[in-house]
Amino acid sequence: MARSARERVIVALDVPDSGQALELIGRLDGLIQWFKVGLELYLYEGNKVVDAIRGKGYSVFLDLKLHDIPNTVAGAVRCASRAGAQMLTLHAGGGPAMMAAAAEAAAGLPAAPKLLAVTVLTSMDQAQLQAVGVSAAPAEQVLRLGRVGWDAGIRGFVSSAEEVAAMRQSFPEATLVIPGIRPAGSAAGDQKRVATPAAAIAAGADYLVIGRPITQAADSAKAVAAILREIGE
Repeated sequence: MARSARERVIVALDVPDSGQALELIGRLDGLIQWFKVGLELYLYEGNKVVDAIRGKGYSVFLDLKLHDIPNTVAGAVRCASRAGAQMLTLHAGGGPAMMAAAAEAAAGLPAAPKLLAVTVLTSMDQAQLQAVGVSAAPAEQVLRLGRVGWDAGIRGFVSSAEEVAAMRQSFPEATLVIPGIRPAGSAAGDQKRVATPAAAIAAGADYLVIGRPITQAADSAKAVAAILREIGE
C-alpha cells in the first residue's frame, strides 16, 4: 500500500510527561500521522497518554521493547493492546519462543498492534556487540535475528538504515521501521548507525522514527516540513 510522506514519519515523543508531549503534538498539528511513545513517557503517564494521542486522531507506535520469558511477554502484549496502540516493539534477542508467544497472543486479539521485533539497537556498533558476546557484525546479526523473528511469526522489524536494504531483500513483505534517522547536518548523538530520511526510504524503509532532529529543533514544524519534502522528492 502506497503511503504519503506524512504517513511514513514517526515523531519520537522522548519527553518526560504528557504536557510536553501534547505541546509538541500541537506544534506539529496536521503535518504527520504517527507519534512514538517510548519507555520514559509510558512509565510516567501510562495508557492515558496513548488515549490522549489517539483521541486527537493520530496513530501511536508504543516502543516498549518487551523482553522477558514467553508467558510474561504474551501477557504484556495482551495488556498493551488495550491501550490501542497500532505498533508495539519487542526484542528479537528474547528468542524464538518468546516471539512466537507474542505473535500467538496478538493473533488472538480483536485489535492487536503490529508487532515489531527490534534486531540490533542503533546505538550499538561492532564493539558494543562484542562486549556482550556477539562476534557477528551488526548487519549479520540483524539478518540472523530477522530470520528468527520471521520464523516465529513476526512480520515487522526495527533495524538501522544500514541494514534496511538487506532486510527488504530477505523479507520483502515485512514492515520495516527505521530509527537513527538524521537529516543532513544533524548531530548523530548516541546513535552509531544512522542515515538521512531519503537514503532510508530509498533503501526500503516503510517508516522512519525521528526524534531529536525534530523535538530539539528551534522550529519543530519547519524541521518536519523539510523532512517531508526530502522524502517526497
